[in-house]
Amino acid sequence: MPCSLSPAAVLICVSLLVGGFAAAEVSSDAGEVEDVYGFDDAPRAEPLDHPAWFKASFLDLDADLKEAVAVGKQGLMVYFGQPRCAYCHKLMTVNFGSPDIVEYTRKHFDVVAIDVWGIDEVTDVGGVRLTERALAEREQTNFTPAILFYDAAGKVALRLRGYYPPYQFRAALEYVADGHHQRESFRDYLARGDNRMVFDEGDLNDESFFAPPPYNLDRRYPSDRPLAVFFEQGDCHGCDVLHGQSLREEAIRRQFADLDSVQLDLRSTTPVVTPAGKPMTARDWAAELGLFYAPSILFFDERGREVLRVDSVVGFYRLRHLMAYINSKAYRTASFQQWRQGRELLP
Repeated sequence: MPCSLSPAAVLICVSLLVGGFAAAEVSSDAGEVEDVYGFDDAPRAEPLDHPAWFKASFLDLDADLKEAVAVGKQGLMVYFGQPRCAYCHKLMTVNFGSPDIVEYTRKHFDVVAIDVWGIDEVTDVGGVRLTERALAEREQTNFTPAILFYDAAGKVALRLRGYYPPYQFRAALEYVADGHHQRESFRDYLARGDNRMVFDEGDLNDESFFAPPPYNLDRRYPSDRPLAVFFEQGDCHGCDVLHGQSLREEAIRRQFADLDSVQLDLRSTTPVVTPAGKPMTARDWAAELGLFYAPSILFFDERGREVLRVDSVVGFYRLRHLMAYINSKAYRTASFQQWRQGRELLP
């Protein structure tokens, strides 16, 4: 049931929400956990079918939002996907395979599907007309599934880029539906429900290509190599899967070794000088960047400009192409989406 509670009770509600879903994923069997974080992310042979309860839209998002609000819903979810995307399949089969999530989503939102490579015309919430592909490019939907949550006033309440496990996805639904986006960041909302211990840096997975401290990442004087910053934390199953699977591939390890790569505990007070030359702690920098998922990997160019981030579940196939984009320095002339299209790497 929804967490429409007083501020004093929100912490308890979110804690039960996050803890409950996490426990459900971990307690059933090891295969189910692995299926959420460590699945084969290569493109699927069969194209995806959207749930029948998705809205049959004429792709006028402004009208769709008004219709949703008129029947008492809290807003509109715009889903950006690809027919053969493994992560999109996972969203549909796992997250939208949960009756509880489906019931809550349908009660509070209408859902409209956009094909990130589609050429059909869309009218956005502001009345601008453009193709599905152009809208996806404008909204920087680098990793599918991507979801824009519009609240009843037509404001973007939350952006999700990539696949998130059910407990975080459900938290995102409630964060918008209950209006928490008007008062706090999604990171803060999740943190208030996270009652786990704060583990120290010794609990993080180490890699030979990680540069040791001190972490002076100042790029006001340009480097000759891009920068990769891993934000992780202890007691993080997604981090364990990343290091135990994708980062065991020698080709990917070599690509990270060709960058300046560092690892930070996103909860720690470790001193950092950011690429912009700003001294702060790792925890404060993660908050400034709006990070709420571990592991997150952020990529910066030689001058310290962020060019790409992956802050959702990531597997070998996606990471391999992401690294090819970074190491080829294609970010100098094209967005990741444009680069993928040119190489026909659609999923």
